Amino acid sequence: MTRAQQRSAVKWGAVIGGALALLTAGTADVVHAQATVPPSPPVSAHPAKAATTGIDRWATYHKPDAATLRRTLTPEQYQVTQEAATEHPFDNAYWNNERAGIYVDVVSGEPLFSSLDKFDSHTGWPSFTKPLEAANIASQDDRTLGMDRTELRSVHAGSHLGHLFDDGPAPTGLRYCMNSASLRFIPVDQLSAGGYGQYAALFKQAAK
Repeated sequence: MTRAQQRSAVKWGAVIGGALALLTAGTADVVHAQATVPPSPPVSAHPAKAATTGIDRWATYHKPDAATLRRTLTPEQYQVTQEAATEHPFDNAYWNNERAGIYVDVVSGEPLFSSLDKFDSHTGWPSFTKPLEAANIASQDDRTLGMDRTELRSVHAGSHLGHLFDDGPAPTGLRYCMNSASLRFIPVDQLSAGGYGQYAALFKQAAK
């Protein structure tokens, strides 16, 4: 090898050596950066516990528009829930329903009443002594038809439900007089499948 070739080899060896040094340093920085990234929080082993349950899930409910409700509800359901009409007594779905279960809003599905609190008021409408979820029911004065009454509506859907009277039996002395057209009945054996499994325990306790 000539002297010129030796100098050229030394020069290229230095260049290659420097490049390898930079590459090694860069790789080390990357490894160090990866090592210092904080680990992701572990996934909950019980996601159902972290999920919103109970009446809280209705906080994000958005009521459908009138056109949608007209398509999904029967004419009577629409007139009662949206126009505050009153169905005929003794000629509705639940006035004499004796099955065990809960009653939910026909529009939103928010839970309202339980069969455990249902009684025969001899009025021809489903009547209850108290709500299953009081937080889902709102009241307001109703002076229509020349009467002074307390109207009840569902909180999240705003559905007209019926009226509240103070002539009910013990233990509350109240009568929640509802329209069947405002309600949907969920039998006990369908509570879990319908997303209302948390209420099944009420009926197990009552059966003891």
